[in-house]
Amino acid sequence: MPTEPSQPQSQADQQAQTKTCTTCQSLFEITETDLSFYKKLDLPSPTLCPICRVKRRMAWRNDRSFYVRKCDRSNETFVSIYPEKTPFPVYKPSEWYRDDWDPREFGQEIDWNRPFFEQWNELKNKVPRLGIDIVHCENSEYCNYCGDDKNCYLDIAGEANEDCYYNLFTKFSKNCTDNTFVYSSELCYESLNCYQCHTIKYSMYLENCSNCNYCFDLKDCQNCTLCGNLRHKKYHILNKPYTKEEYEKKLKELEAQNALTKENWKRLISESIHRDMYNTKTENCAGDSIKNSKNCEETYNAVNCWDCKFLYDVLDAKDCYDLNYSLYKPEVACELISTLNMRYSACNMASHYCHNVFYCDQCNNSDYLFGCIALNRSHYCVLNKQYTKEEYEKLLPRLIEYMKKTGEWGEFFPAKYSPAGYNETVAQEYYPLSKDQAAKEGFNYAEKLFTKSSPSEADPSKGVLICKTCSKKFKVIPQEAEFYKRFAIKTPESCPDCRHFMRNTLRNPRQLRKGTCSKCKTPIQTTYVKELSPKLIYCEKCYLETLY
Repeated sequence: MPTEPSQPQSQADQQAQTKTCTTCQSLFEITETDLSFYKKLDLPSPTLCPICRVKRRMAWRNDRSFYVRKCDRSNETFVSIYPEKTPFPVYKPSEWYRDDWDPREFGQEIDWNRPFFEQWNELKNKVPRLGIDIVHCENSEYCNYCGDDKNCYLDIAGEANEDCYYNLFTKFSKNCTDNTFVYSSELCYESLNCYQCHTIKYSMYLENCSNCNYCFDLKDCQNCTLCGNLRHKKYHILNKPYTKEEYEKKLKELEAQNALTKENWKRLISESIHRDMYNTKTENCAGDSIKNSKNCEETYNAVNCWDCKFLYDVLDAKDCYDLNYSLYKPEVACELISTLNMRYSACNMASHYCHNVFYCDQCNNSDYLFGCIALNRSHYCVLNKQYTKEEYEKLLPRLIEYMKKTGEWGEFFPAKYSPAGYNETVAQEYYPLSKDQAAKEGFNYAEKLFTKSSPSEADPSKGVLICKTCSKKFKVIPQEAEFYKRFAIKTPESCPDCRHFMRNTLRNPRQLRKGTCSKCKTPIQTTYVKELSPKLIYCEKCYLETLY
């Protein structure tokens, strides 16, 4: 069984390898450093390439496909990420977190004549599932994967936000609408990757800025418009300085000329200097949007991480591989998605504050679990069946050996068992597939997710509009309308999902490519796609010398 540390592997298993992905047939490398990591959890080297692994994990996370359904316990109507008539029971959060039901009642014996994943899926279809993932939230029922939110609506992966709407991975912020990766900020609109900002809109890569609009890559700036690559500046337009009075006059002229548009903002972004990798206070890191980290490879949107590889939207990780949306100090962990504080664990989903758990889903505050679902404060269980410590320690090595023979040990849950269609999950956002492509790769695919509406079905007096992009009905809530009025922003013509997808077009793919510095011509690694690259991509040295 996996221990701290695990038993040595054979000499052959410890040698660097070039492998062929069993899904896409591409070649990928397994280094000696990788093998040393897998050894800590007694895991074999992967059979899938990094991209196919992350697609498989992300195909289990539905961020924003919502359904109105009945709770299978209280019969109350609530918003869920699961539709009606699922093969498993679905509980609203207030019922799921109650202590008057015990998931161990669904425990089952191991069948040594059938694949383990098949047995786990049977258990999954019996145990009640958490209908939507919100914890300690107030007046924020229409959110998902959020904690400590107050008065928020369609906030996704938010934390400690207040009066925030339609954001993704926005944390510790107030009065923010339509943002992606915004932290500790207030009064932000349609912005991406911004930290400690106040009163900004249509901006990207800003830190400690206020009253900045249509800007790119600014630090410690105030009252700037259509500016890029500035540091410690005030009252600038198109990177030209003005007095306060001149600035205000020029702004009015630009507004009269309709020059303050998203199109001009995108043009500014294209013409600004871009870093090969937008990493801050890092040492020996490769990826994008990494902060305060050391020795991280193929890592994207991560903060305070050390000695890690293949991280996506992760905070405070140490010695981890293949994590998505995993926060609060994961350590020596592998193949996790939507987790908090998981240690010495692998192949888990939506589980929190656990130690030495494997193949578990929606388990919390537990240790020494294997193949369990929805357990809390539990120990020594397999497939939700309770064992003594001695029985568990005897059973687990046998089960792992069995899974090695079936080819299941070390693999994440098969995508075919996901309760969501590939096109309902975050996998579709980062690695879009058609229905035929998804089927070829073994993913489920949801049928038509909504009905198109005609413009005549709009009712602006009730806040009901028709999306100009996808023709879906959407609603403008009163708090949102007040935000637009305060900012003098025109009511959006596209629905929240389409606005989210349009912001995604400004973000780079999460894959490093070889390139050349536009200034010194040295080789670089970057996430920019050659065909869509901005004009100027600088290596770190040239970027810092030019801007500072």
